[in-house]
Amino acid sequence: MVARAARSVAARGGPWHAVPTDAIVFGTLSVVGFVLLWQVASTFWVVSMLFPPPLKTLATWWEMVQDGSILYHVRVSLVRIAVGFAIGTVVGVPVGLAMGLFTPVLVALEPYVQFLRFVPPIAWLIPAILWFGIGEISKTFLIVYTTIFLVLVNTMAGVRTIPRNQIRAARTFGLSRWQMFAWVTLPAIMPRIFTGMRIAMGNSFAAVVGAELIAAEAGLGYLITESATWMASDRMFSGMLTLGLLGILADVSFRAGIRRYAARYFMTQ
Repeated sequence: MVARAARSVAARGGPWHAVPTDAIVFGTLSVVGFVLLWQVASTFWVVSMLFPPPLKTLATWWEMVQDGSILYHVRVSLVRIAVGFAIGTVVGVPVGLAMGLFTPVLVALEPYVQFLRFVPPIAWLIPAILWFGIGEISKTFLIVYTTIFLVLVNTMAGVRTIPRNQIRAARTFGLSRWQMFAWVTLPAIMPRIFTGMRIAMGNSFAAVVGAELIAAEAGLGYLITESATWMASDRMFSGMLTLGLLGILADVSFRAGIRRYAARYFMTQ
């Protein structure tokens, strides 16, 4: 039964398949129930100034949409996230490939990778300011740092877990090193790379809040912290709501892109 279920998932494109209709219905009911509970809790159980009702939060959010302020913060944060995520991915994939393919590279770099990936990005806040100042470079650095190790480790693990029999079978056809990499290694590890990118993208959205603690004048992280300073909890929750919705939209778009352009890599997983 488990094997049949696994084959069914693989046939739909692995973990990247479209969400079934019934899941959408139950998910919608869950969200509605949560909003109702939020409304009751913020009205009767908690001081609304500390935990604003959803209707007030949505009203404030809509006002910020109309005056354009929330859209400005969204644009600033998305640029930072996109740049940091792109740089982290571009660096993480080839380094992960090198560590997975070449044992000397693995031996040389693994101690640093294993050490650094357990140091949270927020710990680098002050060093980033000292090294790069309070401009965009320090903010981008924190998002790159958040991205790179997730992509790197997933890529490396993908290379190291390719079945040996698959490599031996390919060698019997007399493939060159480049052909082996292009036709066997790369297709086999693409699911791992995409998974690492997806997780890293989610962490990049989380890291932007910490990054925008560095003398930021705009961005959703700045909006959240600035609103908290002035006890404007409705604005703070509006920023959090926007950040979460953007994250969901980015994840859905990423999954849709994988289903559209790279689903073949998941058919055998």
